[in-house]
Amino acid sequence: MLDIALVRRDPDRVRRSAQRRGNDASFVDDILRLDEEYRSALAAVETAKAEKNLLSAEIGKAADKAAAARELKPKLDELAQTIARDEDRAKALAPDNPGSPLRSLLENTPNVLDGTVPDGSGEGDNVCVHSWGTPRQFSFSPKPHWELGEALDILDFERAAKLSGSRFAVLKGKGARLSRALVQYFLDRANDRGYLEVIPPLLVSRNTMWSTGQLSKFADAMFMDQDADLFMIPTAEVPLTALHGDEILDVDSLPRKMTAYTPCFRKEAGAAGKDTRGLIRQHQFEKVELVWLTLPEASFDALEALTTDARTLLEELGLPHRVMVLCAGDTSFNSAKTYDTEVWLPSSNSYREISSCSNCTDFQARRASIRFRREAKAKPELVHTLNGSGLAVGRTLLAIMENYQQADGSIEIPQVLRRYTGFERIG
Repeated sequence: MLDIALVRRDPDRVRRSAQRRGNDASFVDDILRLDEEYRSALAAVETAKAEKNLLSAEIGKAADKAAAARELKPKLDELAQTIARDEDRAKALAPDNPGSPLRSLLENTPNVLDGTVPDGSGEGDNVCVHSWGTPRQFSFSPKPHWELGEALDILDFERAAKLSGSRFAVLKGKGARLSRALVQYFLDRANDRGYLEVIPPLLVSRNTMWSTGQLSKFADAMFMDQDADLFMIPTAEVPLTALHGDEILDVDSLPRKMTAYTPCFRKEAGAAGKDTRGLIRQHQFEKVELVWLTLPEASFDALEALTTDARTLLEELGLPHRVMVLCAGDTSFNSAKTYDTEVWLPSSNSYREISSCSNCTDFQARRASIRFRREAKAKPELVHTLNGSGLAVGRTLLAIMENYQQADGSIEIPQVLRRYTGFERIG
């Protein structure tokens, strides 16, 4: 949620950010107008209370207090009515009142972009900041992962469709074992880098979804149980970030680095006719998520570290990849700055996203009320939250299948995974 203090202090920065995202920035004027009405109502309340206190003091000093009270009663009653009216007006406009129009504007405005985010309107304007590895030159025509998987009997899309419809998959045999090996490998590497492993609920409340910025912006993309009013998580970012909601953390405990392996559920529509085959865009997929809670002044350094943690996994797996800093128009609602790590896929002769690492600054923490104190009696401050995939399991699996395929249709297993899989090849 946007910080009202930031809008008051630097409205032009908020306008520039909105315009760079391709949004109409007139909402800034609306926020300032409503905020002025709110503060005007507060000032009117204080003025009326001060006047009422002065009249009460006059009564207290009068020789005939009863006569003075009778004389001043009409004025006191008028002031009491003024105070009640302006208090109601201030409450209706307050930025911390969930029903106020000012609060609604703050909730539905995207995070303010960091100044280092490049200009641009979409994916084509993203900027490569790091690349690793050279795409393999095949001596044969490489197959897409869905053809490889079906030929090897480790992927079954037809039976998945029978069970659940489109955009689902069944993994079998060594395909299922490779997927499980990736999960264990990702979690072990996260543990090596100081992340606390967490197993969170897969169903979360509406408030949890709201506190991490998923509602109401992305409501149409979520699966939910209407009767229980619970949402299936679209990513473990949601429960991990909200885990310390409404808490004041010890400064010495920051940064807090958490990881979780979970299934994730999204109504993945995708572009018309795009990614309709294979594992790229599924309604149910698996991911190992990485989340940081950190000091405000350290969050952009943390973003670099988080992104390195994710992309290093691809280096160890020997998968060519690149890191893109997203342009203004491609940066998500919650994020102030995002790096997408993209892995090379021979079937499409292109790089595709496999991890997205974002610094959400205090945007989520304000909604979730995640704070810390620098000293015992210091005023609580908001933490900064960061999240990233470390990595998406299905997309890593298909990247291995396509990049490590052999001329005879078999798939070689990357060296670092063999102690997890117990086999060196699928064939």
